[in-house]
Amino acid sequence: MHAIEKILAKAAGKEKVNTGEIVKAKVDFAEVNDIYLQTIYSFYEMGGKEVWDKDKLCFVFDHYAPAPTIRSAQNHKEMRQFARQQGLTNHFDVNAGVCHQVMPEAGHVWPGMILVATDSHTTTHGAFGAFGTGVGATDMATIMISGEIWFRVPEIIKIEINGNLKPGVMAKDVILHILGQLGADVAVYKAIEFCGSYVEELDVAERMVICNMAVEMGAKTAYMVPNHKVLQYIRARSSHIFAVPETDEDFQYAASYLFEVDELLPQVALPHSVENVVPINEVEQVRVDQAFIGACTGGRVEDIEAAVNILRGKKISPNTRLVIIPASNEVFLTANKRGYIKELVDAGATFSTPGCGPCLGAHQGVLAPGEVCVTASNRNFPGRMGSTEAEVYLASPATVAAGALKGVLSDPRSEQEGVK
Repeated sequence: MHAIEKILAKAAGKEKVNTGEIVKAKVDFAEVNDIYLQTIYSFYEMGGKEVWDKDKLCFVFDHYAPAPTIRSAQNHKEMRQFARQQGLTNHFDVNAGVCHQVMPEAGHVWPGMILVATDSHTTTHGAFGAFGTGVGATDMATIMISGEIWFRVPEIIKIEINGNLKPGVMAKDVILHILGQLGADVAVYKAIEFCGSYVEELDVAERMVICNMAVEMGAKTAYMVPNHKVLQYIRARSSHIFAVPETDEDFQYAASYLFEVDELLPQVALPHSVENVVPINEVEQVRVDQAFIGACTGGRVEDIEAAVNILRGKKISPNTRLVIIPASNEVFLTANKRGYIKELVDAGATFSTPGCGPCLGAHQGVLAPGEVCVTASNRNFPGRMGSTEAEVYLASPATVAAGALKGVLSDPRSEQEGVK
């Protein structure tokens, strides 16, 4: 069996599972974001009275933080009431950040666990060796009642990534390149294991970027064997006892792909598809009205640091606005302690409350018709960040910062501090 199958087998109380089998699995931790008030209504409609475990369920207010509308404020109000009534021990309000960042920070993610959340980018937690996946409101309601959910054991594909990136190229460029080569439907209801010499050396933040965007390939979940950096991160934040599952040597993958990244250039996904990817040197000069660094894909300290390395001591284009939203309050405080916030504000950046912000077109920087945005977030379909008549380009935080500096889509390698 694969490590992923061993996770499912353990959660289902079985010695072995097979591809295509339907299993009923116990959930180790569940999260509901502030879009999904419906989970509470469904919980009661299904006869729910008490959640299955008040220590294993949390609400995270990230998509509308702070509440930009009366309706979102009402969502928050009702969810806060439910959390208090149920005595939930973990609740992350509008001051916390994006769910996929705050859960690992709070020690709720570890290797071998089943983590389910009302957000498709829950594949992010494969970076920690966890089985993370997203579900809808009614499925989450059944989890809230029973602590269990059914899964179809997915086919598993292997994506091996080898080599070392050149300065100015980031993990976001790697996953965009893979998406461009394999397409957005290569892994529909499959699991992806990312491995190879490049992956083995990645730090936590870069691993999260790659696993986060596995869902853009259709993946049900993603997986990376935890390295020493991941284990050190987890053990510093969690007292949970865990064992890292290992894939059997004779396991047969449904498909395997190999990528060498030594010569990879910065990548850009053109409107309006995440698989419409080209190297930066093939992009015509495109005006940038807004540049965005943030969300669950590009809002960590390392991402903010990449922008600092390009913008330190400079000013962004007078025709461009740069919006930066840290992925969590911890990220914000760390970046502030290092002096990054002041440097970027001096360069002309605008900071907002940790959360999802304009990534889903809700607030804190939505786009008007005809505007162009280069963003470190994860989706660029029409209307994703505001008007359906706006254009969204996906890129790394470094490329975003370069675009803000020049006012047009630009190669970050010539602008990055210390890079010639």
